Amino acid sequence: MPVFALVDCNNFYASCEKLFDPKLASKPVVVLSNNDGCVVARSAEVKALGIPMGVPWFKIQKEAKRYGIVAFSSNYALYADMSNRVVEVLAQFTPNLEVYSIDESFLDLSGFHRDLIEYGQEIRQRIQQWLGLAVCVGIAPSKTLAKLANHCAKKGLAGSAGVCDFTTMTESQLSQLFANIEVGEVWGVGRKIDARLADMGITTVLQLREADPEVIRSKFSVVLERTVRELRGVSCLDLEEVAPDKQQIMCSRSFGQYVYDRDQLEEVVASYVARAAEKLRKQASLAGALMVFIRTNPFSPKEPQYQCSMTIPLPEATADTRVLVNWALKVLRRIYRPGYGYQKAGVMLSELRPKAMVQASLFVDPENDRGQRLMETLDVINQRWGRGTLRSAAEGIEKAWRMKRQRLSPSYTTDWDGLPMAVAG
Repeated sequence: MPVFALVDCNNFYASCEKLFDPKLASKPVVVLSNNDGCVVARSAEVKALGIPMGVPWFKIQKEAKRYGIVAFSSNYALYADMSNRVVEVLAQFTPNLEVYSIDESFLDLSGFHRDLIEYGQEIRQRIQQWLGLAVCVGIAPSKTLAKLANHCAKKGLAGSAGVCDFTTMTESQLSQLFANIEVGEVWGVGRKIDARLADMGITTVLQLREADPEVIRSKFSVVLERTVRELRGVSCLDLEEVAPDKQQIMCSRSFGQYVYDRDQLEEVVASYVARAAEKLRKQASLAGALMVFIRTNPFSPKEPQYQCSMTIPLPEATADTRVLVNWALKVLRRIYRPGYGYQKAGVMLSELRPKAMVQASLFVDPENDRGQRLMETLDVINQRWGRGTLRSAAEGIEKAWRMKRQRLSPSYTTDWDGLPMAVAG
């Protein structure tokens, strides 16, 4: 029988922020979205105060002062580095592991002839001791049930001390537990599906588990049918040890201030193309089409409104930043209109294909492609010395449009200048 464990970091972003500042240990902490707009992560103390996810920061200023809520700008470099460290620790517990998201990983524990609850506790203790982060562990014969077991561990519905193992529970115990969990807590059941299931009288996990899979398939999809079977303990979802390549690569941001000039917008688009092209080369793909969009702020109706996007096919699939920037700027010049205060722009690379499967050009010797060697050199330098160390002049220098991050914590683990200082004595 297959056995999966889902290890999920508790309040991951907020926990990373607390990790390097002991003064924050018991304080309510939130992490804000780009441009310090909305709350995207909350510590347990903030959740206890009833502050909802997604609320704009300016709307909770009174609560912030009253309860001493500390807010941080999103520090993705810190979160990504801590996530990699968690995965390194988890890899010591199983040879087969799937990194599902920045704070969640599935572990294959099939064939482990030992007490899995005890094993889950070892995982928790080691991550806590080595990294200072709290995690919960859900164990079950399918990935969907492992997610649900993790939810039960986190909410204290089943298991103990942050570990819940469904494989040790009887059918009657599981039925009693599932009858008291809303169906919306099941992995893959979103708001729309939840509402449609409610119309069918299915409001709990137990009711979905006992539903006829064929009926569910006919009214929804094969995906939800698989969910029903997974809830019954039939493993339908394999571990994905290698993440599949992306089919599209998008890079977009809101600006820290309105941008009116085309020259500044060109800097923005060139910067976003460079970032997207870097991701493209990382997965060894080429792009066959490119889209650029610009827009004003739809939440400022008093300001003149304009938004436009355009997609073009590329003459040859490429991952060369210089070629992609050239085409993106041509698109931008066609869709740009003066007289508007632009608030957001973005680029999307699509029609992606593996580099090794693209037909070679008659005019370029792949063994002597200077552009490819230049891009490889650019990536190596930026990986070693930091993103943007070597970049195209089109990206600009000052970048006054850069998003606001006025509450950014130091890069404690990725920048020598951000190393935390400890004083003894």
